[in-house]
Amino acid sequence: MIRPRALGYFVPAFPTQTHAFFWREVAALRAQGVEVRLFSSRRPRPEDCPHAFGDIARAETRYVFPPRASAVARWAARHPAGMVRALGYLRKVTGAGAKGRAKVAALLPSAADLCSAAEAAGVDHIHFHSCADAAHLGALARRMGGPSYSVTVHGNLDVYGTDHAAKFADASLVTTVTRALRDEVLAVAPGRDVPVITMGVDTARFAGVRPTRPQGAPLRFLSISRLAPVKGHGYFLEALRRLIDEGQNVQYVIAGSGEAEPAIRAEIARLSLGDHVEMAGPLSQDAVRAALGQSDVFVLTSFGHGEAAPVAVMEAMAAGLPVICSRIGGTADMIEDGVDGLLVPQQDVDAIADAARRLCADAALRALIRKAAQRRAQSQFDTAATARALWEAISAARANGA
Repeated sequence: MIRPRALGYFVPAFPTQTHAFFWREVAALRAQGVEVRLFSSRRPRPEDCPHAFGDIARAETRYVFPPRASAVARWAARHPAGMVRALGYLRKVTGAGAKGRAKVAALLPSAADLCSAAEAAGVDHIHFHSCADAAHLGALARRMGGPSYSVTVHGNLDVYGTDHAAKFADASLVTTVTRALRDEVLAVAPGRDVPVITMGVDTARFAGVRPTRPQGAPLRFLSISRLAPVKGHGYFLEALRRLIDEGQNVQYVIAGSGEAEPAIRAEIARLSLGDHVEMAGPLSQDAVRAALGQSDVFVLTSFGHGEAAPVAVMEAMAAGLPVICSRIGGTADMIEDGVDGLLVPQQDVDAIADAARRLCADAALRALIRKAAQRRAQSQFDTAATARALWEAISAARANGA
């Protein structure tokens, strides 16, 4: 294997609320002796990342938007042929028309800045955790004479724009987090070796977090996610209303922030659920662990595109919570229905209510699923193993000259 001198690690707008799993992967790579340097696009606001690692991550990360004019000029002067090759990449960008091509052209200075920053940091390979504009950035930088690059695809390709064949063409490696996403990649880049390597969680950190629940306490359901319409909070709220009308003693905690918060609050009011639902806001890593430990069932009723292998579900399973989860993305690969979680059709309130009702009524079932979920998480979702798999795949791809 040809291991990079230092591994560049690029996450757009890093770090934010939902980026704890990236930070865990970085920590796991470093624990295994990998020298990791962080890169990103724009610097997010400090309040966008409530986690304890936020200040450290921002201080470590090199941001390439806006690009440094001096770095761009120096790289262009030293690599004129590379700049011409990068301009040639624009001919491959056709999916979004002239407007899309202009958007990619605007990335050229940042790509040159990235090349310069990577060279200064001793980085000869960058892994991009995005298949959107960041992947264009990697392709442009490579053509400019910069580092080799690889890409992890986290969601359906149509969420990440167009021209994916161009993004993948010069990549040393493309990985996906589910088998379904691998099929999407192979449809636009046939013949590639596309390993499925999920993100992971620190399973040991979540083991044993469940406290003793007071007798007679409400059964507590929990969701932790970005507050977006596609997360489907409204479907579980409707199911919750049914359970309460049937006399079930239940509560629902919704953690996270996002554009759908006003709509969710309006739905809570419409269904008269104010006494049964808590809006917890964004949670730090420690607060996530505590919330899981104070809950009985985890809920993710997403629909549509954009969900792949939800890390929040992995964390819940590692903490021993039965999960009610939509069949979406790779969740059917993560959960065996009725064994280590309950899978429901998307947007199906009847099925969601039935699953919740089963768990309310059967403490023995909850206990069985709890143990099975922890076993699944420990065997398949541990971040040390998933980070090692990514590093070995990158090293192997470089050795093969990909």
